[in-house]
Amino acid sequence: MKVLVATQKPFSAAAVAGIKDIVEKAGHEFAALEKYADASELIAAVADADALIIRSDKVTAQVLDAAPKLKIVVRAGAGYDNVDLEAATAHKVVVMNTPGQNSNAVAELAIAMMIYMCRGQFTPATGSEILGKKVGIQAFGNVGRLVGKKAEALGMSVMAIDPFIPAEKISEAGATPAASLEELYSSCNFVSVHIPATPQTVGSIGYDLITKMPKGACLVNTARKEVIDEAGLEKALEERADLKYITDVAPDNYEALKEKFGNRIFATPKKMGAQTAEANMNAGLAAANQIADFFATGCTRFQVNK
Repeated sequence: MKVLVATQKPFSAAAVAGIKDIVEKAGHEFAALEKYADASELIAAVADADALIIRSDKVTAQVLDAAPKLKIVVRAGAGYDNVDLEAATAHKVVVMNTPGQNSNAVAELAIAMMIYMCRGQFTPATGSEILGKKVGIQAFGNVGRLVGKKAEALGMSVMAIDPFIPAEKISEAGATPAASLEELYSSCNFVSVHIPATPQTVGSIGYDLITKMPKGACLVNTARKEVIDEAGLEKALEERADLKYITDVAPDNYEALKEKFGNRIFATPKKMGAQTAEANMNAGLAAANQIADFFATGCTRFQVNK
């Protein structure tokens, strides 16, 4: 089987070497397409691929149409909204993610963002500390739980909500369960967002929730840009001069917001939650191992298009 690693934003050289080693030891052919400039290059490269490993690369219906031999796509990371799941299912292609492999990197970034905003983006002005503050965690999966543990270790109190996790399980993990999103937002100095972008969540965080936050509160988004109602965010920041927003995924109107709100808003230059050497390696090797297991035993444990 031919396993293609297609990454506009490549893995580290060490990760690529590790992926190649796993693929070839499993008896498969390894190929790589890195730093490609146009989707047409990916479309050409998948023509004879049996398996595909990607990062933030888009696997569209057009890509799938061009890959008659393709059997599996693994997105090295947790999110998979860059893959057309409906088209993949129609083509009988299994789609997997690698949950948990980037979690610590994203959780560390979320904590760093809270400190960065407390310290006024490291300007000379007097800042504040996160000790004694309360963080609300919206979605208590792999990343959310790690954020909670790290926050607690730094002297913060933790509240969390997740529609798929019972309140007693949240309590067992050391967080106070919130009865509703409204309670989470109104009770916490920080809210750290970890929800996926789905039809139910896109645009779900907007004016009504944000303006429920306490005085001086900060919204932290290391999830997806699409979950924020950007018009509602702008309106909330206009009406509440005490509120702040920091994100790993810049809003479409970021430059205008930055000009209007200054140090009350910040976006990283590119999505960097998983941009650590460790996460890079972990996700790449996990993707390769999942493909090897799929071809060897048919394992579909992390399939997301069931």
